[in-house]
Amino acid sequence: MALAGPSCQGRPARLATRLMSEPIPSVTADGEAALLQRYANGDAAAARLLAQSLTPRLYGHAMRVLGDGAEAEDVTQEALLRLWRIAPDWRVGEAKVTTWLYRVVANLCTDRLRKRRSTGMDDIDEPADPAPGVEARMQNAARYDALQRALNDLPDRQRQAVVLRHIDGLTNPEIAEILNAGVEAVESLTARGKRALSLALQEQREALGYEDDG
Repeated sequence: MALAGPSCQGRPARLATRLMSEPIPSVTADGEAALLQRYANGDAAAARLLAQSLTPRLYGHAMRVLGDGAEAEDVTQEALLRLWRIAPDWRVGEAKVTTWLYRVVANLCTDRLRKRRSTGMDDIDEPADPAPGVEARMQNAARYDALQRALNDLPDRQRQAVVLRHIDGLTNPEIAEILNAGVEAVESLTARGKRALSLALQEQREALGYEDDG
């Protein structure tokens, strides 16, 4: 069996960008498992449909945690490649495909963040502006950048918990499974991260385009 679906062979550049430019199919959790099983049985089209559905969420999470588009694409592609590898051994009903992938992405992001600290932040390029450089979207770009800077200042685990809960919209039990932590620990991480994020964003009100309350 091929290692990956037709869209993933050879690690082509900008996989996430290509897939996110296509219509995003709506796939339920049961449908994700069914598509993965179809791929394991030799249906390459099922892998592409599953990748189209999952890539925007995985890339969005990695982008928020890492703040770097190229790294987020690498992480997204690596997570999908790992999914294709384990497809023949996937046991339906034991875990959600999305939850498994989020855990892989979270671990890959953690590895890259640790590598950054060992390398030194001065050696890391500034995150690329994810918004097109056109005047009509300058304010949205400023808001995105302000949020990303505030997220970057959070401790790694808090950042992941906040992104998973308040941006990706996952439940605390789902986050606990992804981060391999207890639900109470997730609640604490999320609460502390949200407070720190709110304080940081208050200091960037002008960048966010808010009026002064005072």
